[in-house]
Amino acid sequence: MSPSAPPASPGGEADAAPPPAPGAAAPLAPGAPGGDEAPLASRLTWLIALRLAVLTVFLVVTAAVYLGGFTPGSFSSIVALVTVAAAYGVSGIYAVFLRMKRALRTIARAQLVTDQITWTALVYITGGATSGATSLYGLTCLTGAILLGLPGAIVAAASGASAYLVLCAALGLHLVGVPPDQPSGAYVTQWGELRYPMFVNLLAIMVVTLLASYLAERLRATGGRLVQATARAEQAERLAALGRLAAGLAHEIRNPLGSIAGSIELLRTGGTLSDEDRKLCEIIERETARLNDLVGDMLDLSRPRAPALEPVDLSATARDVVVLAGRSGRGGDVDVRFEGPPSAPVTADAAQMRQVVWNLVRNAIQASSPGAAVTVRLARGDGRAWALEIRDQGRGIPAGARDRLFDAFFTTRTHGMGIGLAVVKRILDDHGFAIEVDSREGEGTAFRVKIPDRPPAAGAAAPLAAAAGECSGARSRA
Repeated sequence: MSPSAPPASPGGEADAAPPPAPGAAAPLAPGAPGGDEAPLASRLTWLIALRLAVLTVFLVVTAAVYLGGFTPGSFSSIVALVTVAAAYGVSGIYAVFLRMKRALRTIARAQLVTDQITWTALVYITGGATSGATSLYGLTCLTGAILLGLPGAIVAAASGASAYLVLCAALGLHLVGVPPDQPSGAYVTQWGELRYPMFVNLLAIMVVTLLASYLAERLRATGGRLVQATARAEQAERLAALGRLAAGLAHEIRNPLGSIAGSIELLRTGGTLSDEDRKLCEIIERETARLNDLVGDMLDLSRPRAPALEPVDLSATARDVVVLAGRSGRGGDVDVRFEGPPSAPVTADAAQMRQVVWNLVRNAIQASSPGAAVTVRLARGDGRAWALEIRDQGRGIPAGARDRLFDAFFTTRTHGMGIGLAVVKRILDDHGFAIEVDSREGEGTAFRVKIPDRPPAAGAAAPLAAAAGECSGARSRA
């Protein structure tokens, strides 16, 4: 990166595009505040059609089986026909409002209440409190849970229980008599006999409401996670294709870069160039080195390998990286310093741990302004573990970018591809090490890596490396 370039965004490897809001991929519950109206409109359409179909079938079965056929002028037949006609008429009114896409939740609640009243009329002509048609109350509770979640189920349960209690009270107080065309023995009209069917049916309504609400919420949550997983799988597929392309380009670019760097070095040291030409050669060399680092990151990301575990002095590795970083790139105008003990033995892959420290230090330098300081601190952490901290004095990482900080091809920098931190995360995951990010906007960023110093038990190093290899291979195949 050119010394004259402005400081990059904090952290160096965040995203230029705003990340999706938490849960944005998961659809909101229909009927919830802020939820999507389209799924609710579709469900309401199906509800209208389903209600009319169930009502028609129930009317035919009631007339054919229970009433023994429609009798013109009979009380029960008239009630049944009026109930069905009213239900069809109200459904037509709901359909008009539904096409207008207005007040959908109010329409949904009104339909639930209307259904419960409709079932109550059918319960009245098919046996009253002991009628088998009381099961239709539970069907509406289930529908309410699917439409609006728990609030919809409560509306359906409350309206159904209220309508049923009103019918039972009317029968018990003799405000409503037994249908004149039906045997009085088929109806329960005494309070002592009404208590049991009332209790059983109200309990059934309550149980169905709770179960339907629970299952509807679980289904909705599962559907939301499935949508999120599908979106992530599609994004991973796109990134995998982009990664394969980038890896191919990286191989093709590295050879010309070497030729350019060698040719510029020969020109610069030939002694025939003016001071201005030498400065131009230095710029070319610097930019060539930056491109070479970018190509190296691409190759590291595209060809993961299992870590070869061995004793490593983490303190010596960090000191070497600090010295190298202070002499290359923007290390000349950023103060890179190391604080830590003379020795810090750990068990890890030496080359990969050096790559981790180098990427984090380079990232901190690129996020810093000229004259700022980058501190690499190594100290004992919790338990038998080392805590490696790389802190810069940059502008910090925006809160919205922290969740995707280690995603590949995700960066806020104008110069960069968002690969360095993705390589760091992959290597640390393969080792089983943890990394934390502490950043405040305007106050800088600190990356902390927790590395246990206790070597694996006898025979455990090979399985750990094999497991890391399987994970890396799975990501490569993905």
